[in-house]
Amino acid sequence: MRILVLGRTGYLGRHVVAHLRGLPDTHLPEAGRSSTGAGADLRVDLAADSPDRLAKTLAEAAPDAVINCAGATGGDAVTLAEVNARGPAALCAALRQAAPRARLVHLGSAAEYGPGEPGTKVTETAATRPLGPYGATKLAGTAAVTASGLDAVVLRVGNPVGPGAPPTGLPGRVAALLREAGAATATGTGTGTGTMLRLGDLSAYRDFVDVRDVARAAVLAVTAAGPLPAVLNIGGGEAVRVRDLVQMLARRAGFGGRIEEDTGAAGGSARSAAVSWQCSDITAAGEALGWRPSYTLEESLAALWAHGGAGTGDTDAPGRDATGTEGDRAP
Repeated sequence: MRILVLGRTGYLGRHVVAHLRGLPDTHLPEAGRSSTGAGADLRVDLAADSPDRLAKTLAEAAPDAVINCAGATGGDAVTLAEVNARGPAALCAALRQAAPRARLVHLGSAAEYGPGEPGTKVTETAATRPLGPYGATKLAGTAAVTASGLDAVVLRVGNPVGPGAPPTGLPGRVAALLREAGAATATGTGTGTGTMLRLGDLSAYRDFVDVRDVARAAVLAVTAAGPLPAVLNIGGGEAVRVRDLVQMLARRAGFGGRIEEDTGAAGGSARSAAVSWQCSDITAAGEALGWRPSYTLEESLAALWAHGGAGTGDTDAPGRDATGTEGDRAP
């Protein structure tokens, strides 16, 4: 089976590729925005290439399936639109030309739902009310995929956490700050229990899911027999207060200082302030893929800390990585 992974150098993409390499009789053509970078054989830039050019590249790759992990979690509205909205639309148009029978697995985001109702898990049939450019552009990408007529499924991913988490997301950013605090204490520039981390408002609830579980869901989706639902939620299935995650990670790091919240800062993100609750109902993914999370949040944070440092995201271009979620920015 030939499986083309787009965004393979990003946070989620790297884990997807690692899982796919464990499958027998699977070939993974390498593609990237630069055909000379990171060992890529094929040049693919979803944000800029025309559908005709993409179709020629896809014809050369001859994939049986495509997993699209490419996406932008940061940047201005133009960048978000180019990568998250235009990219999937161009990819679908190219696939219809070059590989209409190939299965497409596209990584969407729980940000597409917008604010959740406290105490309620959102299902795939819920109304989508994204608040900002990120969620709106991710939703536009989902609309392009689900209306494409292809054998396609969108995995709406919660807040990824685990080994290699980049500093653009909350868990990776907090881990980086804790490492800096530990280094300051070790070198005598910090004062141990006197060290303070100043963060934004940590009162929001988020649905965290291990990056390895996300990768496993993508592999199950790309290899599943028969058609799949148009959209499947991939999350931890539980709402976790961000403050609790930070405290868990601080304990894991052996941090003895204080954590101070600026409740007026809303985590430094307007979208975080407006989205106080997120939690996905993952029942449909269990029914369609036989998938459930296999890592606890404690295990995910242990792996993040043991990894030795936060990841860097997409090595081709900062800010373009596998998708994040509404409110996933660090305080």
